[in-house]
Amino acid sequence: MTRSPACGGSSPIAACGGSNLWRQRADVVVIGTGVAGLAAALAAHRRGRTVVVLSKVGDTATFYAQGGIAVVLPESFRDTDDSVDAHVADTLAAGAGLCDPDAVRSIVADGYRAVTDLVGWGARFDESAAGGWALTREGGHTRHRIIHAGGDATGAEVQRALDDAAARLDVRHNHVAVDLMLDDGTVSGVLVLSDDGPGVIHAPSVIIATGGLGHLYQATTNPEGSTGDGIALAMWAGMAVSDVEFVQFHPTMLFDPGSTGRRPLITEALRGEGAVLVDAHGQSVTAGTHPMGDLAPRDVVAAAIEARLTQTGDACVFLDARAIDRLPERFPTVTAACLRAGIDPVRELIPVVPGAHYSCGGVATDVHGRTEVAGLFAAGEAARTGMHGANRLASNSLLEGLVVGGRAGTAAAEHAAHAGPTRVAAAALPARPAVPRAELQRAMTTHASVTRTGDGLAALQEILDGAPMRRLSRRRDVEDAALTTVAGALAAATRARTESRGCHHRADFPDTDPAQAFSRTLVPEVAGT
Repeated sequence: MTRSPACGGSSPIAACGGSNLWRQRADVVVIGTGVAGLAAALAAHRRGRTVVVLSKVGDTATFYAQGGIAVVLPESFRDTDDSVDAHVADTLAAGAGLCDPDAVRSIVADGYRAVTDLVGWGARFDESAAGGWALTREGGHTRHRIIHAGGDATGAEVQRALDDAAARLDVRHNHVAVDLMLDDGTVSGVLVLSDDGPGVIHAPSVIIATGGLGHLYQATTNPEGSTGDGIALAMWAGMAVSDVEFVQFHPTMLFDPGSTGRRPLITEALRGEGAVLVDAHGQSVTAGTHPMGDLAPRDVVAAAIEARLTQTGDACVFLDARAIDRLPERFPTVTAACLRAGIDPVRELIPVVPGAHYSCGGVATDVHGRTEVAGLFAAGEAARTGMHGANRLASNSLLEGLVVGGRAGTAAAEHAAHAGPTRVAAAALPARPAVPRAELQRAMTTHASVTRTGDGLAALQEILDGAPMRRLSRRRDVEDAALTTVAGALAAATRARTESRGCHHRADFPDTDPAQAFSRTLVPEVAGT
């Protein structure tokens, strides 16, 4: 880490003494290096602000995204009848009544512009024989509008392009955000842990782009850093979060008996190209559950798989992709993951189960990433813009990350320019409740995964109530405390939503209740943190 010798020196990012913590200054701090974080950082940098980007761990969820980016191309660039109206309608249908229609339209309408920015940073997408971008279709979409790269390696290409563009930025590796610093109700910086020990980066603008919370569960498609840090940071600062009960379980995570942690995703673009879901007896899993069958929204397909497994007692269902032409060429990432597991998808069925995949809720923001706290912004999976409602439409995540991430970076740069330097304040490493991770993951998987019950949630709450205090002096401590805090918020929201809607399923309340067609907002006291 490079530091200047004195606070206010000639360097735009200067070291500040005054405690046993190292201290620095910047205009904008971005927490996270996925699509939303780097889009935000590049936008703020473009506007002349000094930007520090905090990277906790190498892998991002963006890197592992397979399907693509849902985007409506200009009419002259496509040969389909797609439109912004059609994309908005599909998103609202998937969101099961809880999307903010204005937010959806704002983000969808800005998608092509955001993708052209990404292309400007060097991203390259697969092309069709006609020379335009190749389009595929995924669950919940009524049109072919998914652009992709490397067949099923879209996220890797997006991350590569953003990483290359961000090479000019000050990206700090092995930096863990521990707490948000507030001064009279406005942001003043971030308390962090680094290889140099604890320190504070003082900044008038902070952007949370930390990704998801998949490691609340024993198995997930998320990388190891997805521990709900951004939602926890906001809650520890006393901020409200919304819709955290809606955790999307991807219908098709590669099944491997006994495996935990990150598991390979089997993209639903396979189903868009003709693969079908069957049980151990070769019977369709989704027949009769939804007019779109295997291409129904993810919550519908995941629930159908869960119901079939409960009925049969089997450990998994199967995806039959054997009829897809040139499968290894079109889906090299899936093929490689299957081969590593000893499965040849060209000749064999792929065993799959639902896996924790995406948080539809998060820190409440507008479509520019602004939160209720001046100077604090959030974007990507950690934020709740109103785009996803009760269930995210496939391939809308990279879209939202690009659009809102870029907007948040612009808004944060503008705020920093007007706010000026922040006051140096006292800081210390806090202690917070933290359930041991393995115990928490077992409880969450048992009581708060695809299907929940009141009794199970009560058992979960007992475990959370007994969480011991832990001083946050290591990355593992911060992550365990974040997981415990987010689990408390999720448990509270899930108990309160006595209905089934989108990707929230209550076995004891199986019907949708029109009277609960509203977003549920929690503050830390309500969530029990």
